[in-house]
Amino acid sequence: MTGPSHVIWVHYLPVVTTVVAALFCVSLARRYRERPRALHLLWWAVGVACYGLGTLIEAAITISGNTVLLNKAWYMAGAILGGYPLAQGSLFFSYRRRFAWRATAISLPSVLIACVLVAASPVVPGALQAYRPSGAILAWRWVRLMTPFINGYSAFFLIGGAAASAWRFYRARGTGHRAAGNLLIAVGALLPGVGGSFAKAGLVEALYVGECLGLVLIWVGERVCALRPSRAGELAAIREPAAS
Repeated sequence: MTGPSHVIWVHYLPVVTTVVAALFCVSLARRYRERPRALHLLWWAVGVACYGLGTLIEAAITISGNTVLLNKAWYMAGAILGGYPLAQGSLFFSYRRRFAWRATAISLPSVLIACVLVAASPVVPGALQAYRPSGAILAWRWVRLMTPFINGYSAFFLIGGAAASAWRFYRARGTGHRAAGNLLIAVGALLPGVGGSFAKAGLVEALYVGECLGLVLIWVGERVCALRPSRAGELAAIREPAAS
């Protein structure tokens, strides 16, 4: 494969996604600074930062070329940390603080260990693709078996939590905007996983589209959820908080 001539328009999407992630992260960080007890905002800010870091590395690999260091960094930022902090934010928002801390104490060590193992793993030089990131370079293939469990945990609290909240607010009066917002979050969180499935089959461009569109939907959904509900809806849903 020769130089940047391989690049088509879709290969620049990770750059767009990175810019969106940076703006989204700044917005969340500002709100957290105003409400330092709102730990869900901190987790979401960290999650969006990791998301943006992953897409920034994707852009560097796709446009300029791959290296072992970049590929491993992409795997840690994207495959491992891409959804976990976002899920933690939903966990701290929608559940009791004690349960959220216990879940963190159980899950976080596994995430950190997975990152260390990825960094320490020998590589399969022949599996390094010139302009496409892939987990296939890890010689310790058993390390990759940890990511489905981490991503399953993330999907349960992020996608499942948003979908459940959308249903609760749909049934309540005056909170239709929150139902719509949570539905957008659930769909947005699902899209990178769908794109990742295509990427495993060699169509990495589908991942870039899913990541970009997914993050935009999550941000739009979060903003829609933040709109002030009617008083009736607020009273109807006061015991069932949703991801906002």
